[in-house]
Amino acid sequence: MKVFVFGTTGQIARELLRRAPKGWLVAAAARGAVDLTHPGTCARLISEIETDVVINAAAFTAVDRAETDEALAHKVNAEAPGAMAQAAAARGLPFLHLSTDYVFDGSGTEPWKPADTPAPLSAYGRTKLAGEDAVRAAGGPHAILRTSWVFSAHGTNFVKTVLRLSETRDSIPVVADQTGGPTPAAAIADALFAIARSLSADPARSGTHHFTGAPDTTWADFAREIFAQSGRTTEVEDVPTASYPTPARRPLNSRLDCASLAGFGLTRPDWKRHLSHVLTELGATP
Repeated sequence: MKVFVFGTTGQIARELLRRAPKGWLVAAAARGAVDLTHPGTCARLISEIETDVVINAAAFTAVDRAETDEALAHKVNAEAPGAMAQAAAARGLPFLHLSTDYVFDGSGTEPWKPADTPAPLSAYGRTKLAGEDAVRAAGGPHAILRTSWVFSAHGTNFVKTVLRLSETRDSIPVVADQTGGPTPAAAIADALFAIARSLSADPARSGTHHFTGAPDTTWADFAREIFAQSGRTTEVEDVPTASYPTPARRPLNSRLDCASLAGFGLTRPDWKRHLSHVLTELGATP
């Protein structure tokens, strides 16, 4: 199986490149070779490459910056995936696309189901939802995978941020009224490979799915687990979202119902176990 990945330095793209199943060839465009602000170049690349599956792991993920640069975020998060999906559909290639819990408004306490009505609170959420719509509209075999709270030993993420803060602080304030599932990038990569395998065999399995780590938790309790596993004595101060204002509104309820992935033989990964592996890779264990 040959897989082509858009994205090279992001957390999930890096895991895709290093976790290819035996016998699979996973390749990505060289950094700088693809300009996501010019969707046509993405489409042309898909029309020319030799591949069996296309995975889009690239995105404009600067959530707060998107509030003032929504046009750029829309170009990268909506127009580019739409062009990719159309090019893949023209060749009958399965197209896998990553999306986010930010397409929902975060109301209530029940896990969001894939078929629930989106209502994004932020520019980032709006552009990601537009990307989903564009992928579906392309009409080819596809899978949209919504996830949340991604972490790994690479890039910028919550785990690395709180570890850095703990080096100079005895206590840090962390939001305690947002709930979701921390999700290891490695597990997302493995899930994408499983979906790609199934979708290649049966394009009728196209659809939208959720994939997050278990159990659901708060950012504050996530931080406590990071410090517990890394042997840090830094205290976590619970604070409400209202006391930590940001340009973009965050959903309070990011719980996602992942039941549909059982059809691909997938279950929610244990994020605490994966956290241990990430901390070891970072050299942050006692």
